[in-house]
Amino acid sequence: MSVEFWFLIGAALVFWMQAGFAMVETGFTRAKNAGNIIMKNLMDFCIGTVVFSILGYTLMMGEDTFFGLIGKPNLNLFTHFKEFIASPADGFTDASYFVFNLVFCATTATIVSGAMAERTRFSSYCIYSAVISLLIYPIEAHWIWGGGWLSGIGFHDYAGSCAIHMVGGIAALIGAIALGPRIGKYVTDKKGKVTKVNAIPGHSIPLGALGVFILWLGWYGFNGAAATTVSELSSIFLTTTIAPAVATVTTLIYTWIKNGKPDVSMCLNASLAGLVAVTAGCDAFDAIGASVVGLVAGILVVVVVEVLDLKLHIDDPVGAVGVHCANGIWGTIAVGLLANPDAPAGLNGLFYTGEFTQLGIQAIGFVTVAAWAAVTMGIFFAILKKLNFLRADAADELMGLDISEHGLPSAYADFMPSVDKYSDFGNTELPVAVTGTTPVAEAVEVKRQPTFSSDGPKFTKVEIVFKEEKLYALKAAMNKLGITGMTVSHVMGYGMQKGQTEFYRGVAVETDLRPKVQVDIVVSAIPVRDVIETAKKVLYTGHIGDGKIFVYDVENVVKVRTGEEGYDALQDVE
Repeated sequence: MSVEFWFLIGAALVFWMQAGFAMVETGFTRAKNAGNIIMKNLMDFCIGTVVFSILGYTLMMGEDTFFGLIGKPNLNLFTHFKEFIASPADGFTDASYFVFNLVFCATTATIVSGAMAERTRFSSYCIYSAVISLLIYPIEAHWIWGGGWLSGIGFHDYAGSCAIHMVGGIAALIGAIALGPRIGKYVTDKKGKVTKVNAIPGHSIPLGALGVFILWLGWYGFNGAAATTVSELSSIFLTTTIAPAVATVTTLIYTWIKNGKPDVSMCLNASLAGLVAVTAGCDAFDAIGASVVGLVAGILVVVVVEVLDLKLHIDDPVGAVGVHCANGIWGTIAVGLLANPDAPAGLNGLFYTGEFTQLGIQAIGFVTVAAWAAVTMGIFFAILKKLNFLRADAADELMGLDISEHGLPSAYADFMPSVDKYSDFGNTELPVAVTGTTPVAEAVEVKRQPTFSSDGPKFTKVEIVFKEEKLYALKAAMNKLGITGMTVSHVMGYGMQKGQTEFYRGVAVETDLRPKVQVDIVVSAIPVRDVIETAKKVLYTGHIGDGKIFVYDVENVVKVRTGEEGYDALQDVE
């Protein structure tokens, strides 16, 4: 009873890791997608529970069939409930095994969310979550933990470096490639060659750090829940503490030397990388082995994240591939290298015994499970992409998936969202897509037209209020026109239409303060009409609320530093 009680407490800790994943992903991405990310992490568990209970669990843990490839499906959870919860003479109840394996399944599913963040249709993500929990994870997990063929040859993956993290990481990599990068992540020339890689920082490092601490706590249950003795449990807790700590310190030193300063987000990733890497052999490593695992993980995560971004140009907003895929593979192989016969698992690692047997078995397991995940997820994402069902529309992505997918203006309600300088970072030479029918005079109103005169220098202030996703396009157009200075402010408000009606908990929110950007420009030499027409051309999409332009006469301009006045004060040449 006491062992099974800890088994279920461990399962609860693993469930709590969903909160950690949600916080890490939310913190490492932009505020305009926070609600969408919370929903994806919530649905990973809820949709996963439904499909896992119907079929996934028995494919994983059912009676072995088809030469160790799958479990035999049954509906005992629904048709033989009394027996399902009854305590057997040996082992745990089926109900305990179900809950335990369910929370691990949900972890596999949620890994993918981070790599595909900020540009995935919510509906397609829900389908993905169902498919991986229904078929892809249960089948390969049966090979390892359900009595399948890999367990029969001695493959060792105690808590899931391979079955969970590598599989989730491979799915994340394939999903990120299929989706393509976020708008503004990479700047390309006319031939499509990437000429610049833009950093798109997450909006909350504190949230990301909170998520890492939650995950680290949950990992003691993740790795330790299946322990049956105090000695085994204490050994697992020890290795689960040492590996991520060493990985984090390694990344701290590595990024400090490489970049001149220690990288906060990379150190957070490193903690998770160390946890992922130690998971397969948490019961097979000693303190030295766990330290080596962490040391490699701390360097590997940085190298993989940077190679994917800077060299391969694969956009992974949270580093999921570097953390889970790369270190899931490393942790799986490390068992064959660093397993100490004196550890609870009693395996013979190459570096301790000189034997290659376990290393060969680990390699077989890695290759076959990786192939299964790559082929199945590749086919799945290819189908979604072919149906044009995978990626959110560009306009929705620029606006933010909170509002476009969920009708949520901001996940932070009373807090002003920040101006996203990458919101329209793309090919500004492309024509603006006009999707509405509102005349330009109504969609982009000009409130006052001054009298244009050529009698001496004239100063005019042009104030433009518009949708925030158009900021970069307007800035680029004004620079091309010759405007070298502008003031940008973030404002909120509504016009006569009082915003689009959205719903919060079923109640209509009629007067919706919408985030807008206000740009102030003072011009003299450049014709005001050119500024107005350029702004209208960039901002017009054919919808009410495209923007407003206010034009004011300015009596004088004074440059504080030099004391210059008038036309000279507007010149930027020193």
